[in-house]
Amino acid sequence: MESPPPAVRRVPFRDALRFWVTLGFVNFGGPSGQIAIMHQELVERRRWLDEDRYLHALSFAMLLPGPEAHQLAIYVGWLLHGAPGAFAAGVFFLLPAFVLMVGLSWVYVVHGDVAWVAAILEGLSWAVVGIVAAALLRLSTRAVRNRLELAVAVVAFLALFVFGVPFPLVVLGAGAVGLMAHRPFPDVLPDRAIGPTSIDGERVRPTWRRATRVLAVGLLVWLGPLVLVVAVAGSGSVLAQEAVFFSVMALVTFGGAYAVLAYVNQAAVSRFGWLTSSEMAVGLSLAETTPGPLILSVVFVGFVAAYRSPGSLDPLTAAIAGALVTAWATFVPSFLWIFLGAPSVERLRGNTRLSSGLAAITAAVVGVIADLGVVFAVSVLFDETHLLRAAGHDIVVPVIGSADVLALAVAAGAFVAMWRFRVNVVWIVLAAGVVGWARWVLG
Repeated sequence: MESPPPAVRRVPFRDALRFWVTLGFVNFGGPSGQIAIMHQELVERRRWLDEDRYLHALSFAMLLPGPEAHQLAIYVGWLLHGAPGAFAAGVFFLLPAFVLMVGLSWVYVVHGDVAWVAAILEGLSWAVVGIVAAALLRLSTRAVRNRLELAVAVVAFLALFVFGVPFPLVVLGAGAVGLMAHRPFPDVLPDRAIGPTSIDGERVRPTWRRATRVLAVGLLVWLGPLVLVVAVAGSGSVLAQEAVFFSVMALVTFGGAYAVLAYVNQAAVSRFGWLTSSEMAVGLSLAETTPGPLILSVVFVGFVAAYRSPGSLDPLTAAIAGALVTAWATFVPSFLWIFLGAPSVERLRGNTRLSSGLAAITAAVVGVIADLGVVFAVSVLFDETHLLRAAGHDIVVPVIGSADVLALAVAAGAFVAMWRFRVNVVWIVLAAGVVGWARWVLG
């Protein structure tokens, strides 16, 4: 007689909440670092999710507009504990970084000097390079299971890094390959759907009635406060401009953080005149070295713009309002997309054709993370770079002689700690921050 499958251990909500709070303080390195950290903690260390379900969620998050790592966290929170879990994951993924970004923005506009903070955060960024490298190796051994998936991952990396192909085309192209490969070669891309579990996400049935209700409530929660801001502040105010611009941006933020920030840079500098190009670079550098998504640099934009054009408000009050408006318009839609689409995506896990498409997207994600990791490593570990023109696309290439020896050492140490000794990521980033601060103190 066949024995029944083992029951899935339910994760206590307080344990999950504690994890999401901790993650908010250590999710450095942009999407590549955040995806790597969540994989290491959720799949390998805590075993709250199996590999296939994590990769399935990641593939869906990659298809959505907005910060993919933030949406992945919301999805996982929803899977584990429904709506409360999604809100806990999504809010605490951002909250520490948001508070830190507001504080650093205030230091910048008042004092113009964030050198000591930047030194600590720079040390953290060195460690993230090693963390991403170790996690990417582990992820690739699970996400790339055959020669076709390996080819998809390699082509995705080359398309992004060498040829500058838009990110959405890479992901959609990989999905198309998976769908087409399934019919003539059903064993090439194996079905990764897994059996029923007892976690909360699977209990939600996708229906048109539910989708309509979620869409109506989600749009009201997202746009209602922003409409109120426009009405109170006046349509010509900076706060109103931020509410409208960043709401539109949230709908078209495909292509990764750097593509989105180029769009924001053009609008903030040339169209609205909120900041200068050099100040946009300051905001991006702060976002690259603080926890949270890179797109959090928009909080810096919102804060500085409103501080300088406060209207009838006190400058600091206006600046905080600008940061809140910008963050609300940018990140609240992530919750809407997950609540709207996740039940259907979960229900379709048993569809072998769709699973093959998502498996190919997952393989492409390995190439995407590798591209993000290389770009991040070049910017962090080398003091000088130059542009190499190839296939009509500018590739940022490091000047080897400008390598930062201390940064390389910290990155290598973080890699060994993660790969060989499986040290908790919290201790790794704290140690790296101390190294960065020590170098600043010693000059």
